Amino acid sequence: MTTVTAIRHVPFEDLGSFDILLRNADFAITYVDAPTDDLTEIDSVFPDLFVVLGGPISAYQERAYPFLREELRLLERRLAARKPTLGICLGSQLLARVLGARVYAGHAKEIGWGPLTLTQAGRDSSIAHLAGDHTPVLHWHGDTFDLPSGATLLASDDVYANQAFAWDNFVLGLQFHPEVTARGLETWYVSHASELASTDISLEHFRIESEQYAPVLQSYAELFLHAWLRRVGL
Repeated sequence: MTTVTAIRHVPFEDLGSFDILLRNADFAITYVDAPTDDLTEIDSVFPDLFVVLGGPISAYQERAYPFLREELRLLERRLAARKPTLGICLGSQLLARVLGARVYAGHAKEIGWGPLTLTQAGRDSSIAHLAGDHTPVLHWHGDTFDLPSGATLLASDDVYANQAFAWDNFVLGLQFHPEVTARGLETWYVSHASELASTDISLEHFRIESEQYAPVLQSYAELFLHAWLRRVGL
């Protein structure tokens, strides 16, 4: 059976719609909770697929969250083994950092639904299914990163230039969230209530957009995931 390890930073930011897609494709999924599990016991090389999920902290906050040091070491070993690795939001920022790029606070929080603009490399890649003329995607971040040396930029948007990158043919970093569902986002609204309250975002309007856009995203995200898995040989 094909194996996948998903590194989770908060319980509600899980694999979302990707969970059932992977299980239906006979992937055996193991979740690792980075803040509480012993990361020194995690084999980052064995799993066929490694997914690093999102979270409300920053990739450069290892003094406040010491587990990040070991998580970065896990990713260093994973990338050295050249095995398929997907990073989503915080996961993409951690990958960027392991690859030597700077991760830092952005000029604005980007929370909500919006389209991606794909580069030519993006249009030739698996994320072509997530292009703005197909579907908006969910953004929920305040940090950004420089493009790692040797990486290929795949997507940008009006707020941040670096929204998706590929490194070699086995690493993919996505600053946005392709995995979310409308139902799953109900937990995000509660868990991020304080953050939302500090913005001028209307939760009512946000929910209406999510109910409209999330099912569309889910259908295209399935195409994206299957295409990327084929590309990396899984």
